[in-house]
Amino acid sequence: MVRELNDLAIENVTHRFDSTIAVDDCSLSVGAGEVVCLVGPSGCGKTTLLRVAAGLEPLQQGRVLIGGEVMADGRTSVPPEDRNVGLVFQDYALFPHLTVRGNIAFGLKHLSSTDRDEQVAHALDRTGMSGYASIYPHQLSGGQQQRVALARALAPRPRIVLLDEPFSGLDTSLRHLVRDQAAEILRDAGIATLMVTHDPEEAMYLADRIAVMDRGKLRQVGSPDQIYLEPANAFVAAFFGDVNRFTGQVATGLVRIPLGPVATNGHADGQTVEVLIRPEALRLSAGNSADSADSVAGTVVAARFLGRSSLIDVRLGDNTGTTVRIHMDGRMLPDEGDAVSVTRDDAQTYVFAAPEGE
Repeated sequence: MVRELNDLAIENVTHRFDSTIAVDDCSLSVGAGEVVCLVGPSGCGKTTLLRVAAGLEPLQQGRVLIGGEVMADGRTSVPPEDRNVGLVFQDYALFPHLTVRGNIAFGLKHLSSTDRDEQVAHALDRTGMSGYASIYPHQLSGGQQQRVALARALAPRPRIVLLDEPFSGLDTSLRHLVRDQAAEILRDAGIATLMVTHDPEEAMYLADRIAVMDRGKLRQVGSPDQIYLEPANAFVAAFFGDVNRFTGQVATGLVRIPLGPVATNGHADGQTVEVLIRPEALRLSAGNSADSADSVAGTVVAARFLGRSSLIDVRLGDNTGTTVRIHMDGRMLPDEGDAVSVTRDDAQTYVFAAPEGE
């Protein structure tokens, strides 16, 4: 059960659209000043879960609490405007007929004009937009519009901020800059933040904790290093980057793959398992020194330089035509056809039970 000291607590929430289960018994918390990223592929239910937390979708099953107070359960449903939540959407949803100041002040009508002006000025200053108060949204860049949307969400001094793909509409270089600025603003504000993104790198960069969602279920919740280095299942491992994937049956505690035998850590003999190995968990050396017990001979198929790293595809010399991808730091560009040896790092070799029917 989620503790009530969390600023946001989502407990056992299930949500359906007709016969389709979009969110399936999900529980998630966000502590004061914490940034939690909810990640997963398109259609996995992450935006629906965010909208239920905000009150934009009616709760069907479970509970939502903010600051220990029930916002929604089987008997209670607090309207979105009364939940003390700041919202930032993918398209920013700025009012085109209002200036930057007008957009930020829109949700502060309950305040006196003096208090409203003070909170607008504070939100503008916090987001670095003080010089743009009289400008209209169409006169701003995408990054500036994003900061205005964030300022509008922060102006009412909410208990939590919910963001739905807030950087997806920006080009790559601007996205990195605006993401850095937003992260600094949110952490300085000390507000509990739940952000939806489909970008695993973005989640790794921004989050204190990551919640990975697939087909309506939360598959793993943990710190970025836990999610990446200790994935709970094959889906989580593969979602956070390329993997070399193999399937085999366990025999005497081992599964034999083209890169050698792998300890299966408790999987029963005869069970079919998947073995996932990250490209950076493989090491390449020139020449065929694969008479060593921990290396396998291969031939270079292709090599590409990516700036800070290189990707090399190697066909293993096991008569199966198996090709593996290797990620090496820096510039390493062996020629096509070069003989090489491949060594595996067991620390980033993961074994999971294969899906039924495989």
